[in-house]
Amino acid sequence: MRADDVRFMALALAEARSALRTGDVPVGAVVVDGDGAVIGTGRNEREATGDPLAHAEVVALRAAAAARGAWRLDDCTLVVTLEPCVMCAGAVLAARVPRLVFGAWDEKAGAVGSVYDVIRDRRVPHAVEVVAGVAADDCAAILTDFFAGRRAPTPGRG
Repeated sequence: MRADDVRFMALALAEARSALRTGDVPVGAVVVDGDGAVIGTGRNEREATGDPLAHAEVVALRAAAAARGAWRLDDCTLVVTLEPCVMCAGAVLAARVPRLVFGAWDEKAGAVGSVYDVIRDRRVPHAVEVVAGVAADDCAAILTDFFAGRRAPTPGRG
């Protein structure tokens, strides 16, 4: 873990909190370039936009590529509050991101070690350094609270 990983995770958590306003699952992401500048941010926007691909990682990677004017993000770090799914792990590989930092593990759909390990599959020609568990408790808590609120019984209903 690098010294700035926690600081960038705090920015990703702020993005995750913003997703709550639209009823989206609170996942946030930031893309940091090799100089330590944030060049892309994103949060889940599937509910807000109706786009099934609008995961936080994809939104942030698209923003970073637009800021750069190039799809290759080969000196960047993606910082995300939740372990990426298969689609997002593939997006990391496609963008040539060499470093991935995430907070909470996703035991249902994670593709960076918990359910699958797309990122570190030996057959993939692109190597990605993975740093897991940064601010994991904070990242997990926002998700736990969100889903607990969704599952809470409605008063007067049985």
